[in-house]
Amino acid sequence: MASDSSDDDRPLAGTNGHKSAPKISPATDRKMDKLASRARPAPPNVSIRNGPVEDNAMDIDTTPNGGPKRKARSSVGQTVSYKDESDSDDGAPLAKRQKSKHKQEDSDSDDEPIARKKNGARLPPSIKNTAMVDSSDDDQPLGTKIAQRKAAIEKSAGKKKPAAKKAIKDESDDEPLAKPKKRQSNGVLAAKKTNGVKKEESDSDSDAPIAKKVKKEAPAKAKVKAAAAPAKKGRLVKEESVANSAADEEEEEEYRWWDAPKKEDDSIKWTTLEHNGVLFPPAYEPLPKDVKLIYDGTPVNLHVDAEEVATFFGAMLHSTQNVENPTFQKNFFKDFRDVLKETGGAKDQNGKPVDIKEFAKLDFTKIFEYYKGLSEAKKARPAAEKKAEKAEKDKFEAPYMYCKWDGRKEKVGNFRVEPPGLFRGRGEHPKTGTVKKRVMPEQVTINIGKEAKVPDPPAGHKWKAVQHDNKATWLAMWQENVNGNYKYVMLAANSTVKGQADFKKFEKARELNKHIARIRADYTAELKSEIMAERQRATAMYLIDKFALRAGNEKDTENEAETVGCCSLKFEHVTLREPNTVIFDFLGKDSIRFYNEFTVERQVFKNLKLFKKPPKADGDDIFDRLTTSQLNKHLSNYMPGLTAKVFRTYNASHTMSTLLQSLSVENRTMAEKIKLYNDCNREVAVICNHKRTVGAAHEAQMEKLADRIKGLKYQKWRTKMMMLDLDPKLKKKKGAEYFALDEDITQEWLLEHQKFLVEEQRTKIQKKFEKDNEKRVADGEAELDEKELKERLRAAAELEAKYKKENKTKKVEAEGKGPAVEKLEAAVSKFDDRIKTLELQCADREGNKEVALGTSKINYIDPRLTVVFAKKFNVPIEKFFSKTLRDKFKWAIESVGDDDTWEF
Repeated sequence: MASDSSDDDRPLAGTNGHKSAPKISPATDRKMDKLASRARPAPPNVSIRNGPVEDNAMDIDTTPNGGPKRKARSSVGQTVSYKDESDSDDGAPLAKRQKSKHKQEDSDSDDEPIARKKNGARLPPSIKNTAMVDSSDDDQPLGTKIAQRKAAIEKSAGKKKPAAKKAIKDESDDEPLAKPKKRQSNGVLAAKKTNGVKKEESDSDSDAPIAKKVKKEAPAKAKVKAAAAPAKKGRLVKEESVANSAADEEEEEEYRWWDAPKKEDDSIKWTTLEHNGVLFPPAYEPLPKDVKLIYDGTPVNLHVDAEEVATFFGAMLHSTQNVENPTFQKNFFKDFRDVLKETGGAKDQNGKPVDIKEFAKLDFTKIFEYYKGLSEAKKARPAAEKKAEKAEKDKFEAPYMYCKWDGRKEKVGNFRVEPPGLFRGRGEHPKTGTVKKRVMPEQVTINIGKEAKVPDPPAGHKWKAVQHDNKATWLAMWQENVNGNYKYVMLAANSTVKGQADFKKFEKARELNKHIARIRADYTAELKSEIMAERQRATAMYLIDKFALRAGNEKDTENEAETVGCCSLKFEHVTLREPNTVIFDFLGKDSIRFYNEFTVERQVFKNLKLFKKPPKADGDDIFDRLTTSQLNKHLSNYMPGLTAKVFRTYNASHTMSTLLQSLSVENRTMAEKIKLYNDCNREVAVICNHKRTVGAAHEAQMEKLADRIKGLKYQKWRTKMMMLDLDPKLKKKKGAEYFALDEDITQEWLLEHQKFLVEEQRTKIQKKFEKDNEKRVADGEAELDEKELKERLRAAAELEAKYKKENKTKKVEAEGKGPAVEKLEAAVSKFDDRIKTLELQCADREGNKEVALGTSKINYIDPRLTVVFAKKFNVPIEKFFSKTLRDKFKWAIESVGDDDTWEF
């Protein structure tokens, strides 16, 4: 683009170097027709052709003349929102809600003259006159309008108005107006990708001062606005810099790796990597002198290291499931005695040694009460104090929360080093209760870019090692002492790396669609193989494929819980019942019991019977000629990267896809649609054995839910009684049963519920009063006095009196201003809907009490299936994915878009 100083001497497009009587092409006519039809000018410094307009926010409407008209909506600073809408567009597809909302805004301005902006400033004649031609409602022929528009342009050009000439120049490009350049959803030009680093598309003068950029790059509408109401230069520069910084932020957030071309070398994970290391837990704070561990009735003094270990056990006395576990006690006491030996043992108040020999004589009560008191005091602090502490904590952790990965800002997942404590493990782990030692910097290896600054270790310490492995995705690593496992600091679940890993996992499962028929045909044939190894392999593949069994790995039973999978099944785990029923009973992953009865093909039954043939007995392997690694090596011959684990992902996603396609959700409420989805998810979870023990709070939660349903039924009954108060004849019309109190509600429950409602209102008033005072103190204003609180609490007293009167008279007076029977009937209908929704939730929760839906939904079901279901049946995606999951699966949400035909 030429500099601004040459604008006056620059020939207009189509004039052949002459500034008078510009020659306008038909393409320019069409573009100017579109320009004129816009009712709202673009914001400053925004190209008419290039933004900021979302690709999916461009609507081509039809004018009264039949010509195309584009509605351009500014989307600077907008991000995709999945907030549950309560307005009239609830039934619209989720991706179109923002559109419908903006369309409504656009329609609100239809009555305003197009030539006048909302703020009252008039457009220059070159644009205003053109707009007025298109916006007229008369029956003037289109050809006449075009002639008038040409005359207006020629007149404007003859007066040598730079702004008008600029508008024509911007719109006379050969590129169609309705085809904007590729951009991000916020209107910022799509970033070019060079060596994995994003670079924003710009003109050659990108390094010019902002003020000059405004002159040179400002599109027609921006210049029109400037001509109407010139802004101060300083303010313009400030607004431009704020917009640029916001655009940079959005650019980082909107990196659409799923649209980027695939890398040739997928093994290289990053080119540049910068981060600030890991955050170590705070040092141990010794107990007060009056808080002691007691042994055999005697308070003992301990070295600070031994005291810290004692607090690990004492602080968790409330967790009876662990502290009363004999294995937990045994492992803790062994490690505690080892620490005592290393630190000089325990001593009484007179300094005499105390030999701690028996765990049963230890009393941790004082320690438990001390930490319980600290916890309660922490919870009881004022909200302002909690908020200030959180702000300070966030500020302290901020440097560790993000890293620079190929120049992009990526969130780090577990940047905190796990504090010392007691290992709990999953299920019946043999090492539960073992002391997890404090991790020191000397144990930590840092992985970082060669050119990046290595983060400083804590004062007085050094890192174990620093490396620059760009094929690794971890930032830091150390080895823990309990099981000798390596712990890694990785990027967060919503990061590019994690998203790409999820995408590859599900794409690999989709690719199995192409090979599954051949694989099944082969292992079916090999079920009768004369080679025992092949027959065992085929039988295992059958079980893994048909019943989603985990492959299973060899276990070190001395250090790990004795859990098994298909390849590691023992003699006692399989029971056979003629003619073809197989009963599995074993501890699966996380020591969750897998118990199921399956009907299998007769040949599979015969094979299992053969594999259990004497002299095999308890403890012997069923598949003694097969290992997991051998099975996976065989599977890789069918498809690169295929393992037994892929079958679980494939079968889970394939089953979910089949179930969702068979659903009929016509004339169903939102709650019913959600329950149908959860029912399908539950079937997949059962197949994958994603079970859980019934939570201790389940019964209490169900009772609370039942009370909520009763509460709504009571409110519905009160509303009906108000109808009767307005029109007593309704009792005869609708019948006495219509106005009867639900049989689930007893008089005793009703009185208790009324008391609860009064107390609830009183609590709300008090909390609101306290919150108002906190705000007033923060603003430097005087606090409200107790008199104000008493005045507010009168509402709760009036409600209590109202309930007493209703119970006595058996009548409920109509509430509100000018109540009508029709309104009350509508309210009753809404109560019915809410009751039905809660009853569905109640049934859903009861069905989920022993099934974990989250594991299958997050790890095994392709998230695009959920997105397609939400799009197809107009269910907000937040009904299935939390904010965290929406961030994690943004690639799925964005890549599917509005396409509800995507299939697994």
